[in-house]
Amino acid sequence: MPHLLSYMNWLTLEGLSEPREGWLSAIRDAGYDGVQFIEPLPSGWVEEARKLGLRVCGSGRVNAPADAGRLAAEARAQDLECLTLHVGWGNEETDEAHRLIGAVLDASIQHRVPLYVETQRATIFQDTWRTVSFVREFPELRFNGDFSNWYTGLEFVYGDFDAKVAFIQPVIERTDFMHGRIGNPCVMQVDVGSFEESGRLPFVQHFRTLWSKVFQAFLAREGTAGVFRFAPELLSARIFYAREIDGKEESDRWNQARVLTEIARDCFRAQSVPQSLA
Repeated sequence: MPHLLSYMNWLTLEGLSEPREGWLSAIRDAGYDGVQFIEPLPSGWVEEARKLGLRVCGSGRVNAPADAGRLAAEARAQDLECLTLHVGWGNEETDEAHRLIGAVLDASIQHRVPLYVETQRATIFQDTWRTVSFVREFPELRFNGDFSNWYTGLEFVYGDFDAKVAFIQPVIERTDFMHGRIGNPCVMQVDVGSFEESGRLPFVQHFRTLWSKVFQAFLAREGTAGVFRFAPELLSARIFYAREIDGKEESDRWNQARVLTEIARDCFRAQSVPQSLA
């Protein structure tokens, strides 16, 4: 059977009160399969996570071609499963962006570690048109889809939502990892309520559409042996992702991460069930 693996992104925990048993035990006990650490890796925590039975992946930033090789080598040395990467700043000329992409692809092959470039603001993959153009030049690219950046940043609901989703199909077909974050048309990270409540929100239905199409494409490509990684990434008010109301974050990011994971599992399950049984 194909698997959807859930990872807690380490940045989600910033500013939250650490439970008595510690974060890694709490992550395991909450039913996550692993943890996604951020570069630089916290000393000793990778091994501690593995002792608790958690899988480990990482993330980093590639500002120059040499960064790709360095990050991939570090990931291989730590035996990380994969990395998600912010690549460039978005104002690079095309030839410079191509060099960054080539360095990522070469580093992935050389160090035998999957490197997933992220659909993220302030990177060369910050807009749909340029990203699809890069895919035409480098069809071997594989993505970490953080679609809140595009849904909110490019206002997917202004115009034909379905046409925009169809346009990014080449990206959808190459997405092997997703950061779980849901935004509305004007705010990139919002509280969606409980799993049941989220179903009444139109923007959540849009994300369900995106995530389901990603899972559908992944399962068609990888079949029953496929392993897809989903990591809720809900960032704090310190960097202005979480909204504050009267000086307090509007949501409990720990609980919201679990809701987003449940939504992803529901979407994945629906795509995994044979149509004759659906």
